[in-house]
Amino acid sequence: MKNIELKIEGSKLIIEVDLEKEYGPSSSGKSITIASTEGNIAVPGREEVKMGINIYKPRPKSS
Repeated sequence: MKNIELKIEGSKLIIEVDLEKEYGPSSSGKSITIASTEGNIAVPGREEVKMGINIYKPRPKSS
């Protein structure tokens, strides 16, 4: 995972992402990756529950 912290509090999954971080262009090059699970993963402690997250912003246009 990139820039994603997961924790379970009771029956809730808490997801934390630092929105100031960047990990460069997405594979398509159309956006900048901020955070990713890099595919589907199991929720910690709940292996039957899966999740996949991609957080991104548009790539600045070239002048």
